[in-house]
Amino acid sequence: MRGSDSWLVDFYAPWCEYCKTFDLMWYDVGAELKSRGSHINVGRMDGAVYTDAVTEFNIRGYPSIIFIKGDKYFHYNGQRTKDAILEFANRVSGPSVRALSSVRLFQHVLSLHQLFFLYVGGRSPLKSQFYNVASEFIIHNYFFSATADVLPQSVTLQDHPAVIVFKDGFYDVYDGENVFLCFTEVWCLVSDVIGSLSVLLGWCHPSLTAEEAGSEKQERLSKGYKNFVEKVATEYQDKYRMSFQFGYVDGNDYINGVIMDELPMPSLIVMNISIDGYYLPASPIETVEDLLQFLNSILAGKSELLGGNGFLQQIKRLYYRAKSSIKTSFASAPFGTCFLISLPLVVIGFILMGICTAERTEDKKADDGACPAVTRRKRAQMKHSESKKKD
Repeated sequence: MRGSDSWLVDFYAPWCEYCKTFDLMWYDVGAELKSRGSHINVGRMDGAVYTDAVTEFNIRGYPSIIFIKGDKYFHYNGQRTKDAILEFANRVSGPSVRALSSVRLFQHVLSLHQLFFLYVGGRSPLKSQFYNVASEFIIHNYFFSATADVLPQSVTLQDHPAVIVFKDGFYDVYDGENVFLCFTEVWCLVSDVIGSLSVLLGWCHPSLTAEEAGSEKQERLSKGYKNFVEKVATEYQDKYRMSFQFGYVDGNDYINGVIMDELPMPSLIVMNISIDGYYLPASPIETVEDLLQFLNSILAGKSELLGGNGFLQQIKRLYYRAKSSIKTSFASAPFGTCFLISLPLVVIGFILMGICTAERTEDKKADDGACPAVTRRKRAQMKHSESKKKD
């Protein structure tokens, strides 16, 4: 794969349950890139078979998505959605810094991206620093360069070269002393997955309304969890970033399949994605200190690791998935579900009845005398015996 072609590769494992549900989405990604006429090749690799590639590309969990471009490769740590993966592939397949040559092109980029970084000016040490940062963080967002005359009148720049950060229609200007800091501040919640653990917040969107969350109490709890995780991720990143990745997930469908139960929303949970294991807090998380104590207990090995991918757990998970599928199908089409479930039972019943009937028929034929000659001999013997008794 390491050549002139670009490859988007999904590393999976046969025992990974989420990898199986991710397969359909991955095929959709490949079909979409092919329909666009993209030069990006899409493939999959079994991590249990291609162990050398797992070591070479530093694969630490499944499924793992990487983009290979020549001698470089980029890990994808974003949302597992088709649109997000396609945007990642298109972003890293091009240059780390894209040039904006006109005001019209700048306006197009401004309307297309909620967050991007722009270098304005010519050659300078700041430009070299900007390009170095872009090559490292291109996996997260777009970087552009332009001259001062490309900027619209609404963007005022006192001096250049400079770096401008555009976010949600607003912008801020940073100098060379804090250009790296400004980026890490924006992406304080995005860190490399160096460890195999991942803290996932809420299993619901942090901006839920009272109707969506079900009650005002749940909404406050969701926002409280979000604040706790953001504070820990920013103020304690030096301590925890080597072991944890912080974020949130919208919905609880995936985690329900892992824990084989219904997880209430919002909730805090720590997952070991590589083995489908998870940790749940023993007591409610009401303060930042409670969350820190929970994380420290995991690192110290005091918290119990639940789940896993052992044989019994896989059997239980298959049973749970089948039961959940039947419940979902019955809720949407009860009569059709009952027919599908009863059909194989009826067929098996007919087969068993046929077997039992065939055995009884053979016995009856044997008793009734399937062969007339044998029956006549038996009757003659019986008469001979009776005549001897009379004598």
